[in-house]
Amino acid sequence: MLLAPLTGALAEPLTGRRWEPGDVAREVGRRAAYYRARGIRPGERVLLGYGNRLEFFADLLALWNTGACAIPLDARLTPFEIETLARAARGRAFIAMGDVDAALARALEAQGTMVLDAAEAGAAPTAAAGPGAFALEDEALILFTSGTTGNPKGVVHTHRTLRARWLGLRQSLGLEKYRRTLCLLPTHFGHGLICNALFPWLFGQELFILPPFTADAVMRLGSILDEHAITFMSSVPAVWRLAVKMAKPPRTGKLERIFVGSAPLSAHLWSEVRRWSGTRDVANAYGITETGSWVAGTTIGDFEPEDGLVGVGWGAAVAVTKEGNVDAPPGVGEPCATGESGYVWLQTPALMRGYLDRDDLTAACIRAGWFLTGDLGFIDDRGYLYLRGRIRDEINRGGAKVYPADIEAVAERFPGVNDLCCFPVDDPHYGQNVGLALVMDDGSPATLKELHAWLRRHLGEHQMPVQWFLLETLPRTSRGKINRDHIADVCRGQTPVDLRRLLA
Repeated sequence: MLLAPLTGALAEPLTGRRWEPGDVAREVGRRAAYYRARGIRPGERVLLGYGNRLEFFADLLALWNTGACAIPLDARLTPFEIETLARAARGRAFIAMGDVDAALARALEAQGTMVLDAAEAGAAPTAAAGPGAFALEDEALILFTSGTTGNPKGVVHTHRTLRARWLGLRQSLGLEKYRRTLCLLPTHFGHGLICNALFPWLFGQELFILPPFTADAVMRLGSILDEHAITFMSSVPAVWRLAVKMAKPPRTGKLERIFVGSAPLSAHLWSEVRRWSGTRDVANAYGITETGSWVAGTTIGDFEPEDGLVGVGWGAAVAVTKEGNVDAPPGVGEPCATGESGYVWLQTPALMRGYLDRDDLTAACIRAGWFLTGDLGFIDDRGYLYLRGRIRDEINRGGAKVYPADIEAVAERFPGVNDLCCFPVDDPHYGQNVGLALVMDDGSPATLKELHAWLRRHLGEHQMPVQWFLLETLPRTSRGKINRDHIADVCRGQTPVDLRRLLA
């Protein structure tokens, strides 16, 4: 594991390019020699400014072979954001595929970050990779989760924490269903890179790479699955909302397992993915970048989808306590009773080393080997974890706690709702109330009245959205997630639906 000859084949379904394991080994060797010749040394940090290509994976292994730490970046970042992250990481180099904006190149060089071309590295003379120059405690990956324009928050994983994640997944999940894995997630965050791509690939399974979240790939998803006999894929709810409505389903029955993660998965969408894919083995995968992504899921045998159901830990211990206080981790703080909601903690050997140069942030969420996730949930009498939502997303309506995911799980079952987001709005009487942004096939008054009646039948009075906004599309992060604060800001500039007039 981690040595190029042990990897599986790599392929790009949309371009037809393919590298066999021997090709991968040669690419890693030539690139490692090239980067060493350009001055990359053990312990230095190198930013990867592109992803979701064959060359990205060769560059990643080549950097590890030199002993360097890789920092995959979102390819859509602006020059200012790249410069900000390079400065925060004290990056030795920035690797791009092809030409780099001249002003960005000058700014990076001025702060001591040299600019290298991945295409030039791939044209270097063939060379053997040689033994890896890293130790298990060395930095392997830094994944930035926020702060690209200031105060970056970088999650630092070592070779030890990554190996712990992959070995734990192999023990919990096996490898058989992952022999032909498809990744259409971005390779700059944990779900797509550490788990969907590297977990199977570094154990010798074939990996098929698509550009992240492209409409063309999603629309052709069924035929891609069939053509390449894909046995496993993972994605996010936003992709599945589009696929089950717009893409033709696969027909060959080769797809054996699906994971859905990175955002809440409703029982309704869960069932729709089962129907579209033709497999019942659709699991809700719970993962956090700080724990190397996938840390729990519904690999629990036959079950019926439920809102919030996660399941069991994959090489991790899960606990729920009454206080979200880092000074009172499990074993110190009072545990919640069975079925009682509280604060979710995780303990895993794959836990990050910490946040880059932010000991304060690290100390605020890790104590005695336990990680305070920021999620609310409970454990039922079977030992299964259920999530209620993020602590920061909770809406306090006059003292009554409202969880946006509960409302979204109901609203998305209404026919014609293509996308949605629930968020807090200011209220002069309750302090906060419930807002709802909707993308719909038909936003006519008649349809909205039917939706209102639907919500009335399925939600409590305190959960009913009091402000509705109709949007053409919902902006999402590069990871396919909803940023509720951002959508709330977008909606503040829109005129809400006049519910009083609508329901008169």
